[in-house]
Amino acid sequence: MNTVSVSLLALLVGGSAAAAQDAASFQGKTVAMVVGSAPGGGTDAYGRLVAGSLPAYLPGSPTIVVRNVAGADGIVAMNFMVQQAVPDGFTITAVPNTVADPLNYRKPQAHYDPTTFGVIGGAGRGGEVLLISRDAEKRLTDKQAAPVIMGSLGGVPRSGMQMTAWGVELLGWNAKWVIGYRGTNELTLALERGEIDMTATGNLFLIRKLVDTGKFKILVQSGTLKNGAIESRPDFGDAPIMTKMLDGKLNDPLAAKAFEYWSSIAVTDKWLALPPKSAKPMLDLYRDAYGKIIRDAEFLERARRISEDFSPMTSTDVETLIHRLGSLPPQAIDYMTVILRKQGLDTQ
Repeated sequence: MNTVSVSLLALLVGGSAAAAQDAASFQGKTVAMVVGSAPGGGTDAYGRLVAGSLPAYLPGSPTIVVRNVAGADGIVAMNFMVQQAVPDGFTITAVPNTVADPLNYRKPQAHYDPTTFGVIGGAGRGGEVLLISRDAEKRLTDKQAAPVIMGSLGGVPRSGMQMTAWGVELLGWNAKWVIGYRGTNELTLALERGEIDMTATGNLFLIRKLVDTGKFKILVQSGTLKNGAIESRPDFGDAPIMTKMLDGKLNDPLAAKAFEYWSSIAVTDKWLALPPKSAKPMLDLYRDAYGKIIRDAEFLERARRISEDFSPMTSTDVETLIHRLGSLPPQAIDYMTVILRKQGLDTQ
């Protein structure tokens, strides 16, 4: 290649880079944020929180307008993103973790694949714990004693509550389920009255309130994902992580995959994404901006006013979880249903 050709190539590459930079500017632009829930819920609060802070870190500081597209636990919003949204970087979505659950997105009415979206970032619950009465703790490992009573909501237990199912199945816990409670407040009251011995929550206020009485303790925590590894939450002290308690116990490959399913669902809550086929330079701008807001003390303070359980997650961690869920076989997803039924729960 001669000198003229090299110079011309450099000019073209430089021109293309400049054009790409111009195209990536948000000056005078409006970004639509499609929120996969009705106004007033947790996903809506998360989306509006991000919409208020993200523009300051995007080049050109665009306006972000929130549009609620509710229905089917976020499926309607995700369908909209693949069927109607133009992947030009000016439409993003904030959705609950349920849209990445294979139980949901493999349904006939779901027309999207979450693994193809451009993940910007997300937020976790910060982890949940199993709280147990100190008076009942010894019975948990004594098969000759009366079973420890685990209180749960009606229907399929929430992900944090399912730590009990793993404990019974693989750690030999002596526990019995009692379901039908309508919410966290009812479960807390039942625990205080001694109607149940154990339950799960991620509510820091309730955890502190119960632990401070001296009558209850944190038995185990779900942990939270940071930089690709499950870590304990400082608020939960030295309580063991369920993942570590099951080290060496997940010898059945199907059980291991099922636990991977549970842990992936348990640690993430909301996520933010661009539609499939969005340009990488645009995605990088969003990821960089999101990385900055989750290090912004003012943003974090506002987030924790909405929920003190707010735990920001990077795009890498959220993407890891989504792809992990996407690779799971149906048998692994059914495994939890099987063990819950073995423990006397009707999961229909």
